[in-house]
Amino acid sequence: MIPRAVIFDLDGTLLDTLADIGEAANRALVSLGFPPHEPARYRNFVGAGVRVLFARALPGTAADEATITRCARNFQEQYARNWNQATRPYDGIGQMLDQVLQRKLKMAVLSNKPDDFTRRCVQHYLAAWPLDPVLGQREGVGRKPDPAGALEILNQWQIPPTQCLYLGDSDIDMQTATAAGVLPIGATWGFRTAEELTGSGARYLIHHPMELIDLVDGLTRET
Repeated sequence: MIPRAVIFDLDGTLLDTLADIGEAANRALVSLGFPPHEPARYRNFVGAGVRVLFARALPGTAADEATITRCARNFQEQYARNWNQATRPYDGIGQMLDQVLQRKLKMAVLSNKPDDFTRRCVQHYLAAWPLDPVLGQREGVGRKPDPAGALEILNQWQIPPTQCLYLGDSDIDMQTATAAGVLPIGATWGFRTAEELTGSGARYLIHHPMELIDLVDGLTRET
């Protein structure tokens, strides 16, 4: 395999967004009379989109469609106020992206975060690198693990799946990569466990962003 491109997940992979997401979600819950959660609980709530987040965060008997819709709408308002308070790129992300760029690989972001917030986060924190396209959750396009977004990126690049890597931190990311036919790589510094990543199809695990460069170079030498 000669890698020509990398698709990145955003939350838990490039950016540590958990504190800001948890704060906005807790405010949404409390405003509707529901109990908040400890920030660490959101590691297992995020990743599948805002509606699934609240399906998991609401008490079981309260998680009906109407309540989820109200929470999701409230969350959008809350998150718009605090999305960049505690969020930061993980250590080593900048150096890793520099090295990916130096190797002339194409780079994109594919997230289940709402599209406008995905673009806002990338523009604010990652504008120094040519991440293109940047795709979040959009109406009419299946969210991950549906491979539609990944296949859209590959089609735009005109690159076959066998020449693309996918780096993410969750089972959904590994399932997305597998469904799209790209190489699934698990980032263990993110929101989920190494066991979850391997159990959902990760071909490789990396424990620091710069290990992606070692992997790219190794795959290139093997070809």
